[in-house]
Amino acid sequence: MSDTTRARGFRKDPTDAERALWGILRKRGVQGRRFRRQAPIGPYIVDFVCFETRLVIEVDGGQHAEQADYDAARTAWLESQGFRVMRFWNNEVLEQMGAVREALWLEIGGGTPTHPPHSSDSPPS
Repeated sequence: MSDTTRARGFRKDPTDAERALWGILRKRGVQGRRFRRQAPIGPYIVDFVCFETRLVIEVDGGQHAEQADYDAARTAWLESQGFRVMRFWNNEVLEQMGAVREALWLEIGGGTPTHPPHSSDSPPS
């Protein structure tokens, strides 16, 4: 199966966290940047990428705690190709979307988000 076919399959069946983050990234929702989801880059398929800013965003579930070495090698390879890699845990995306959105805005170029975090996006006190 080709990477393109595999990526297409991943796009059809996103996790809840990937779906939630795509809701922010799609339609140039972060500083007008265009993101692609489940995009092949070299030997990997990344969750989200903005080629213009060379930013890869990965949303990790619990299985990633057990594959830290693989993720580190993957991140190192992507960085060797000139990409920056941001990783978020599923629960961060689902429970702290405001903080995730702010981190993305700051990483892409600073400034204040045009869509301020909703009170329901804020982490509990």
